Amino acid sequence: MKSLSHDRLAEALVAEAEEFGMAIEGAAPDARVPTCPEWSLQELTRHVGLAYHKSAAIVASRPTGYVPFDAVTVDDPPDFDALGEWLVDGAERLVEAVADVGPETPTSTWTPDRRAGFWTRRLTHETVVHRADAALTTGAPYAVDADLAADGISEGLDLVAVFSRVEHPAMDRTALRGTGETLLFRSTGPDLGWLARRTATGVEVSQSADDADVVVEGRVADLLLALTGRIATDDPRLTISGNADLFRHWRENTKF
Repeated sequence: MKSLSHDRLAEALVAEAEEFGMAIEGAAPDARVPTCPEWSLQELTRHVGLAYHKSAAIVASRPTGYVPFDAVTVDDPPDFDALGEWLVDGAERLVEAVADVGPETPTSTWTPDRRAGFWTRRLTHETVVHRADAALTTGAPYAVDADLAADGISEGLDLVAVFSRVEHPAMDRTALRGTGETLLFRSTGPDLGWLARRTATGVEVSQSADDADVVVEGRVADLLLALTGRIATDDPRLTISGNADLFRHWRENTKF
């Protein structure tokens, strides 16, 4: 599906990193993250920041082949009190690295999209969701622009479609292959719809408002949180009609 412009995503990435830093300011580093219970708040923040710094290093190196994150060496994260500034620094480094080579320039990624701009979009939406994790941990306010939330849904569904067709050690979505079952994710504000069809070879995604075997409705930001497992299926911000088991199965097999 068509993405937001790269300039919009680059601007949003830095802004999201700044918001993340504000969400953790003054919090306890060892606070458990309710939506990622295996992580403390410090571990969550380091996870996001290391993704910025390592992807920036990959893009800046102009690789000609695949470079796994484990092979990239960057400075260790600072103490918790300095993690907010470190996050912003990493986001700015990534934006600068992509601008230097050009967002359409081939680079190393873990998807068929080998463009440097992949990292800007992916890590913008990674931050949007993990900022929700941070806010749920600290009680900080959380909101996301509608256009950014809609693009996050599109990007996430595109990844589901890709990895429902090929096995991947971390992103395997082949359990979502099916026999024509349909799920509609319908935004009530703004008026948008994403139709996912489970076929024998993988998931097909299109923008549509047609009915489906299960329809999940809500504000676009709430749909994003529902699709990423950050709010429950029975959350009052959602309306689910049809075969709710299909949506529960979808969520179980799209965890990240």
